[in-house]
This record gives sequence, C-alpha cells and structure tokens, in this order.
Amino acid sequence: MLPESDVPKLYHAHHNRHLEDLPFWLSLASRYGSPILELGCGTGRIFTPLCKAGYLTIGLDSDAAMLAFIREHWDDRQHPALILGNMTSFHFPSTLALIILPCNTYSTLTTQERRQTLACVRNSLRSGGTFAVSMPNPQALKSLLKESAAEVEEIFPHPLDGEPVQVSSAWRRFRKYFWLEWHYDHLLPDGRVERTTLETHHTLESATDLIKEFHMVGFEKIKTYGDFDELAYAETSPYLIIVAEF
Repeated sequence: MLPESDVPKLYHAHHNRHLEDLPFWLSLASRYGSPILELGCGTGRIFTPLCKAGYLTIGLDSDAAMLAFIREHWDDRQHPALILGNMTSFHFPSTLALIILPCNTYSTLTTQERRQTLACVRNSLRSGGTFAVSMPNPQALKSLLKESAAEVEEIFPHPLDGEPVQVSSAWRRFRKYFWLEWHYDHLLPDGRVERTTLETHHTLESATDLIKEFHMVGFEKIKTYGDFDELAYAETSPYLIIVAEF
C-alpha cells in the first residue's frame, strides 16, 4: 500500500492522462470570465491549465496533500491561489463569475452535502454567475450489471520509480448508489505487487431530481449536456453535465 503522502502522485499520474474534458472547462472560462473557483481541485488537473491560460482561478480542496502536490509542481513565479476547506461551507461575497466542480465529484456528495454546496455556490456568485458540474450519468449507471469483477483498463509508469502500474476497477450497483473501487497494482521488478485501492460512491438520483435541487436555491437558466462536446443530455449519455446560471 502506498503511503498516504504519496497517493496524490499516483492519483495525478493516472488522471492527468485523461484531459478530454479540459477544452470544455476552458471554453466555459472563456465564455463567463473570471474570477473562477474550482471546487475539489485535487492535484490541479483542471486548475493548473486554467491558471496558465490567464484566468484568475482559486482552487479549494479538503485534502491538504492534494494542495501540497500543486504547490510542489508549480512553475510560475506567483504562488497558486489555494484554499484548504470544504465545499459545503465556503463563502465569497457575491464576487465570482464562474464556479466549477469537475472530475465526477458532485455525484459523490450526499443530498445534504449537495444542498449545502449549492447554497454556498449561490451566495458566492455575482449576478449572472454560473455554476457547472460534471458527473457520470446516473441513468447509465443504473443500466449496468449489479456487479463487475476487476479488469485491467490501462497501464502507466509509476511516478516514483517508473515501474508499471496496472489500473483496474470494479463496481457494485445498489438501489441508491453506485460503489466504485480503483485498484492500482504497482508491478515491482522482483515480482511483488503493491496494491493501492481508492473507493468512491456515486448517487443514483435522477437527473430530474438533481436539477430540482438547483432550482430550489434560485438557479433559473439551466442547461444539461451528455458529454463534453455539449451534445444534449439523454438517458444513454455517458455524462450528466449541468451548467446553471441565475
């Protein structure tokens, strides 16, 4: 098992290989302007490119090790604007043009956490401000088998020693949530395998119910997309992306 302090390195090495959604977030930044707040900024997969593109961007995350990773790999003379905090209890006095929550994080929140987050978002956006989230399409998750065995999906070099890391995932589908487990198998030269496992849960609330929560806090103009090319959302779409403006 990888020491907890090194988990961000492994996490970043895996997820920074997948940037197919980055043009979407950069497009939103171009459309709505800054300042921008990214909730759950993690190791900076989206945050860092936004900053490098010239947008005034603030990153918030509850994991100090993730924020430390960004600082350690920052190559700008100015320090990144990072906040250690919880997305359910932040406040900017109606100053932000855009708040984003990428990386499938929104659907890992409980109902109470989502509503608390939405209230914080609503109170921190200026007039005409926009909140955008992306998540796996809950309807598509409901259509999957109830359980899957782990299968190797990709291999990449370990960030510490360059040895192969095999990534596999397994899931179980329950009535109200979808449990997902990622296995990172570090293949060592002597034949040993060091496994690091990360788990997450996604809500299976319907798109209709999730959108109702946005309306409850005052968002009126709401668009939904099914992928990062901004195609219309459908029950078979791979993603549910919500872009809400008030």
